[in-house]
Amino acid sequence: MITEDRLHNFLAFSTEVTAFTTFELWGTGQAEAYLAAVDTVVGVALADELFGAYERVLRETEGELPLKRKAGFRREIFGDEKLGPIARNIVKLWYVGTWYELPTTWTEAFGPAPKDVTFVVSPSAYVEGLMWKAIGAHPAGARAPGYGSWASRPQIPAFAGDPANGQPVDVSLTTDKGPGR
Repeated sequence: MITEDRLHNFLAFSTEVTAFTTFELWGTGQAEAYLAAVDTVVGVALADELFGAYERVLRETEGELPLKRKAGFRREIFGDEKLGPIARNIVKLWYVGTWYELPTTWTEAFGPAPKDVTFVVSPSAYVEGLMWKAIGAHPAGARAPGYGSWASRPQIPAFAGDPANGQPVDVSLTTDKGPGR
């Protein structure tokens, strides 16, 4: 069951692991659909266990440097044989809009989940995938980038935590110099 608290927990966890702000995640329009997909595949209890582990790491690392918090996430969530594959799937879900079937080793250890198959969550999930923002591109076949836009070099936006502090990174695909010059 999706409650306001559970949706908040899901978005807080997702913000932490995707490098996108809660505002940007809300902007995809997919938050409720993605949480519903997680609940449907692994169940509310297991999803809440993941969110509980997230909150526990936050409490344990309160006032510490961000690196200690990230190490806690790697150890307690992504390194956990039960929670890690689910957490990684949530990251992939936000970036590409697809839930990927959990690894066979997870299913063997924790039992099969009848609805654990690879699927696209919604018709707009592909278009709203974070990968497009991350690479500074438009989803092929879904949004027109504008006439002549591919004549310009891409501008890859920096993430909030980057030293560039939100300044786009100019990417040059060709140079006037050959190798070793």
